[in-house]
Amino acid sequence: MIFDSYLQKYEEQQRQEQEENQKNKKDKKPAPIQQQHVEDPLYSTSMKRALKIMERMIVQSADEEKFHDYKYDEFIIEDVENGNFGSVLPLWRFSTEKSRKKQVTSIQWNPKYKDLFAVGYGSYDFLKQSTGLICCYTIKNPTWPEYSFSTESGVMCLDFHPNNPALLAVGLYDGTVMVFDIRLKGNNKPIYMSTVRTSKHTDPVWQVRWNTDENLKNLNFYSISSDGRVTNWTLMKNKLEAEEVIKLRLVIDEKKSLVENKNEAFLYGLAGGMCFDFNEYQSHLFLVGTEEGNIHLCSKAYSGQYLETYEGHFLAVYAVKWNKFHPRVFLSCSADWTIKMWDMQITRPIMTFDLGYAVGDVEWAPYSSTVFAAVTSAGTLFIWDLHQEKHTHLCEHPAMKKAKALHVQFNSLDPIILVGDERGGVNSFKLSNSLKKGPMVYVPTKDEEKNEKIQ
Repeated sequence: MIFDSYLQKYEEQQRQEQEENQKNKKDKKPAPIQQQHVEDPLYSTSMKRALKIMERMIVQSADEEKFHDYKYDEFIIEDVENGNFGSVLPLWRFSTEKSRKKQVTSIQWNPKYKDLFAVGYGSYDFLKQSTGLICCYTIKNPTWPEYSFSTESGVMCLDFHPNNPALLAVGLYDGTVMVFDIRLKGNNKPIYMSTVRTSKHTDPVWQVRWNTDENLKNLNFYSISSDGRVTNWTLMKNKLEAEEVIKLRLVIDEKKSLVENKNEAFLYGLAGGMCFDFNEYQSHLFLVGTEEGNIHLCSKAYSGQYLETYEGHFLAVYAVKWNKFHPRVFLSCSADWTIKMWDMQITRPIMTFDLGYAVGDVEWAPYSSTVFAAVTSAGTLFIWDLHQEKHTHLCEHPAMKKAKALHVQFNSLDPIILVGDERGGVNSFKLSNSLKKGPMVYVPTKDEEKNEKIQ
C-alpha cells in the first residue's frame, strides 16, 4: 500500500511538470531572426566582407581583358600615328533593372574613394515623373551597385561632401533637398530632409553644392531651383535650416540692372535658375545659369544685385563650370547647340563651339587647364585640348546608340570619363595618351599656393 501511494504521487508530479513545460513553451516567443544570426558565423560582418572580396575577385577574373585595358596604357590606339588626335576606349556600362526606365540626371565621383561614384536617376520630362533612385557604383565591381537609395520624387542632382565622403546631398524634382549617409546601409531614409516648414523649393532643384569653407562650425550646402532662388542649407542638430542667398530677378533694361520696383518684380517674375558654380580661388563669387540664357556673376555678400551679367545664349543654360586652374575663365553649355568660353572681366564670349545638337553637360579636365569634354543630345562625346588644337575637337565618339547623352564626369585620379544617358545607364571610357596630356609648365594647386604664402 505504501509503495502504491508513492507511485501515485510520483505520477502526479510528472504530469504537473509536463503541463508547466507546455505552458512555458506557449508563453515563450520565438527569437527574432536577427538575434539568431548574431552568433551564426555565416551572418557575421567578417563573412560579409570576405564574400564581397570574393565576388570582386570573380568579377575581375571573368572580365580580365577590360580590367587589363583599364589598368595599362598599351591597349589604347591613337587615331593618327603622330598622336595629334585622340580616342577613347569603351570599358563598362553601369546599370540596374530599377534604373532602366529612368534617366541619368547626375553623376558625381567620391572625393576620397576614387573608384566610387554616385548616380542620380529621375526624369527631365514633367509628364513622366515617378520615384527616384540613387546608386553608388565602384569600378572594382561593375556588375552591381554597392549602395542604393530610393526617393519619393525623381532625383535631379547630388554632391558628395569634400571632407566627409559619406555625406551625399540630393535635390529632387518636387523641390525637396535631403542628405544621405551612405554608411547606413540598412537605412533607406535620409538623415536630413527639407519640408514646407523649412522653406523648401517650390520647383525642381537642378543643382546642389557643398560649402567647402572649413572655418564654419556647421556643415552646409547650396541649392538652386527654377523657382528663382539660391538657398543655403545648414545641418543643425535635428533639422535643415534654410537661408536665402539671392533671388534671381529678371534683367529687363539695357544696363543689366535688376527690377527694383516690387510691382515690376511681380509682373516680370523671377529668372529660372538651372545651374551654378563657385570660384575655387575667390570663394565668395559664384556663377548662375538661367532658363532665359543669361549667366549672372553673383556674390555671397550682395544678395540684392548681380555683379555682372553675361549675354550670349538664346536658350536655357544647362551647365557653367569655372576653370580649375585659371581664376577668371569659365565654360557654359546650352540647349542652343553651343559651348561658350568666357573671361570674367569680359561680358561677351571669347570662344564659341557649335555642335549642331543641344549640349547637355560640359566639364573641365582635372589635370589640364585646356582640356574639357561635352556631351550632346545625339549621344556624342566630344573632347577638346585648346593647347593642341583651338579650332576643332580632338575626339568625337558616339558614346550612346540612339539615346541622348546627358552628363559627363572626369575621374580625378585615373584617365577615366563617365557618360550618363537617358536610358538609365552610365558608360565608362578610357582616354588615350594624347587626351590626358598635362600642362607643359607646372601649375601649383590651390593648397600649394597657400603653403607658399605661409612660408
